Amino acid sequence: MSDLLIRGRVLTFVREPEGIDDTAAYRFHEDGAVLVADGKITGLGAYGEVAKQAGGNVRIADHRPHLVLPGLIDTHLHFPQTQAIASYGAQLLEWLNTYIFVEEQKFKAPEHAAFIAGRFMDELLSNGTTTAVAYCSVHPQSVDAFFAAAAERNMLMIGGKVMMDRNAPEALRDTPATGYDETKRLIEKWHGRGRGHYAISPRFAITSTPEQMEMSGALVAEHPDCYVQTHLSENLDEIAFATSLYPEAKDYTDIYASYGLLGRKTLLGHCIHLSDREIAVLAETGAVGVFCPTSNLFLGSGLFDRDRFARHGARHAVATDVGAGTSFSMLETMDEAYKVLHLQGQRLSPLHSFYMMTLGNARALELDHRIGSLHVGADADIVVLDSRAKPAMELRMQVASTLGEELFVLQTMGDDRSVAEVYVAGRAMKGSRAKTGGESSTALVMA
Repeated sequence: MSDLLIRGRVLTFVREPEGIDDTAAYRFHEDGAVLVADGKITGLGAYGEVAKQAGGNVRIADHRPHLVLPGLIDTHLHFPQTQAIASYGAQLLEWLNTYIFVEEQKFKAPEHAAFIAGRFMDELLSNGTTTAVAYCSVHPQSVDAFFAAAAERNMLMIGGKVMMDRNAPEALRDTPATGYDETKRLIEKWHGRGRGHYAISPRFAITSTPEQMEMSGALVAEHPDCYVQTHLSENLDEIAFATSLYPEAKDYTDIYASYGLLGRKTLLGHCIHLSDREIAVLAETGAVGVFCPTSNLFLGSGLFDRDRFARHGARHAVATDVGAGTSFSMLETMDEAYKVLHLQGQRLSPLHSFYMMTLGNARALELDHRIGSLHVGADADIVVLDSRAKPAMELRMQVASTLGEELFVLQTMGDDRSVAEVYVAGRAMKGSRAKTGGESSTALVMA
């Protein structure tokens, strides 16, 4: 198969922006191109230069005047909650018991798990997300469905079976021993297979006994290359319940620390109501607090304090948290992030938003050598964004004069309609694939 040349207005970040005018934080080519071969980026830069490098036998996907960026990354969501999104009227613990634990029991059936896994992956791709970190249900077959659907699409995905042995319906409980054994088998089956990565996933301290937390810590020690995902300090009632179950702990964070669950590959959903001591522990261990703005607003949980994380030198990422999160779109997620921070007197520039959705989240996952930026040797996971996708956006763009303005229009007004195309390892996966069953309909052979 010939190489693919993706042409458009190419944007990629090289470091975290320090402000709205920090042009050194990114590379931008008004008429740029990304050269792809065998699922990897082999060339990047001005179109004329990259076209010369490509030579004569190359397919061209001309996406001008759209923006070409790295595929978007989502660091926390729940694939079994895909059909539970938009469930009315409850805060965290009531919401879990009323809607989510009922929904997750359906994933005992492999055919249901497979159906939802496929729709889940396609929804991510429709919204420009090429990598995500997801919780599966307690059922091993849900994990099989998740990774099988990702492998079918060649997506780099991270996920794992939740472990829960108390404070959940009997149909969703495992035991310390079965949770350990099933997780170990799933790691052996899926971790490192294709583009799959496993996340050891004790759901949260409320649903795991000390014995299960010990088993989780053992798994982490035995598989240090796996991720760890759990929840921390999302809701005040949750904090009170969790700390009452572990009275010897200094605080909620100390529960996870005492079982060896905190490290640079640990992703902690929410982290809203943390003390300075707790944030300092995250900074010391390198664990990542995951900011989930649409979920936090929907469940009335509270406001994530990004600047306090920065003052302590703690790491953070951003995520949709579907299904408490109300959209699969990282664009819509960053729109809500802007508002959450604005309420606290904190600014979120459009440059920083797009950095977080790409290179920032890749760095949080320690995968920035592969995803999150456009560079030679990176995986060719790419999104093409149309800042004029809706009539109101087109009208606004008539008076936009800078790249920053355009990015802010995408962030505040964009959704899945703004995603013109998505490439996974160089393969077109969205609109043009649906129309033609193959690569971009704009592709042609360059003589």
